[in-house]
Amino acid sequence: MVELRNITKDMMTVVEGSYAVAHATKVCKPNVISAYPITPQTHIVEELSQFIADGEIENCDYINVESEFSALSTLVGSSATGARTYSSTTSQGLALMHEVLFNASGMRLPIVVTVVNRALSAPINIWNDQQDSVSERDSGWIQLYAEDVQEAADMVAQAYKVGEDPDVMLPVMVCMDGFLLSHVYEPVVLLEEDLIDDYLLPFDPKYKLDPKDPKTFGAFAPPASYTEFRYAQEQAMSAALDKIEKAADDFYDVFGRYYGGLIDEYKTDDADIIIMAKGSIIGTIRDVIDNLRENGVKVGLLKVRALRPFPKDAIKEVVKDSSVVITLDKNISPGVNEGALCTETKACMYNSDINVPVIGYMIGLGGRDIPEDTIENIVDEAKEVINSGISTESQFTDLREDLI
Repeated sequence: MVELRNITKDMMTVVEGSYAVAHATKVCKPNVISAYPITPQTHIVEELSQFIADGEIENCDYINVESEFSALSTLVGSSATGARTYSSTTSQGLALMHEVLFNASGMRLPIVVTVVNRALSAPINIWNDQQDSVSERDSGWIQLYAEDVQEAADMVAQAYKVGEDPDVMLPVMVCMDGFLLSHVYEPVVLLEEDLIDDYLLPFDPKYKLDPKDPKTFGAFAPPASYTEFRYAQEQAMSAALDKIEKAADDFYDVFGRYYGGLIDEYKTDDADIIIMAKGSIIGTIRDVIDNLRENGVKVGLLKVRALRPFPKDAIKEVVKDSSVVITLDKNISPGVNEGALCTETKACMYNSDINVPVIGYMIGLGGRDIPEDTIENIVDEAKEVINSGISTESQFTDLREDLI
């Protein structure tokens, strides 16, 4: 359950979401920031540039590059020397980083990148869905998804805490919905600089590039050894499950703000119908649940904060006594006709003793509005599944027949 302890109005400042994330990054004391503009993440690196110009970030190199490929490549080299690194990107920019994403993870470099989620082209679309980051879920990066601006900012510190842990050492994407969170102005508590040292230790990796102690990163691996590198990577992802939970708990102890660990729950204890989702849609779902509960509908929310590592055990524990699970995905895997949450939720329950039907909906693609009545209609369809069984396993929502 989301909890904000001892927060008063005088502690809050109305800022743009991008500013809150940039400020959180500043407070975490990065040593290298790489920047390449692309809508809607540009405001983050612009704010960081201003912080650098004003002398508010010490011992930090701000590097303007010629592409997103170069932006991440710069951080790979920097992180390998023991620097704490940061960048932000979105959509086609993240896609251009694709090759380097695997390099960063394979070399176990805990780079943090804020992904301001935006639809992928073609056709060209600058509005929000989560196809960009979801398409990179197999690149070996931890992926965390924020519900609101406060969580997106606070997740930056949690991302460094998790990624830089010696048992993990993996890069982290902090994902926030484009425009809906990056450009909205709302009251937040800016990450407190006087508390960050109690939460986040300086980055001091065991292995780093040093001319006085030469090492090789990303070396050639023949078939006799490559599998073991991938095994170690998977073991690190498994270790991150507990580390994400601990980072959230520790953050609450220091800052008094909690958003869940791997997941968060809302009114799931007696729920017949459980809605699963991630990102900014969560707020709308909470309102719908409150309205439906007043009318006697037992519906609850399972908010997914971590898509990677996927919290299989936590999800199974929440849904095991429900009658039906709804997954809402701002992405689609063409040819499967499902979103990632739908596919992976079904997979994690397969071969278990949990036999709860899962129905999926692709929703909000390309920034299409998601009104409350759309979610209410989906819940009505879930009631029919309870009564009559599944007729359609996964489907698009709010299709415009006049455009088909």
